[in-house]
This record gives sequence, C-alpha cells and structure tokens, in this order.
Amino acid sequence: MSTVQEITAAIDKLPRDAFFRLHEWMSSKYHDEWDRQMAEDAKAGRLDHLVNEAIADYHAGRALPFPPDEKSSQP
Repeated sequence: MSTVQEITAAIDKLPRDAFFRLHEWMSSKYHDEWDRQMAEDAKAGRLDHLVNEAIADYHAGRALPFPPDEKSSQP
C-alpha cells in the first residue's frame, strides 16, 4: 500500500475492533508527532514571538488567571 487512496480502501475493510485499535494507534502517533514538532519549533525559536506576546500581555494587565477563578468568571 503506497497511496492514501489504497490505505483508505484497506481501512474501510477492517473489522470494527481492528479499526478501533488502528484509531488508538493513529491518535497516539499523531499526539507524539505534534509534541515532537512543538519541541522542535520551541528549540528553534519559532514560538518566541508567542512567548513575548504573552509576557507583554501579562505586564500590560491583559492576562487572566489559569485556571480561571470561579468567583471572577461568573456573570
């Protein structure tokens, strides 16, 4: 299987339990890859502008506590 179309066709033929196992594996792999990409981006400085913006917002008083204080978040 070398194309997405072929892989998709094969997935469509999977029994339900195999499909769910594949989903769990894909979900785990996706999250691992996302974490790896974020770590690479952070190390390369590609997220520095976001950090600087958050720090500026904090110093300007535009930051909210996290998790939000339940008393201050009620209407």
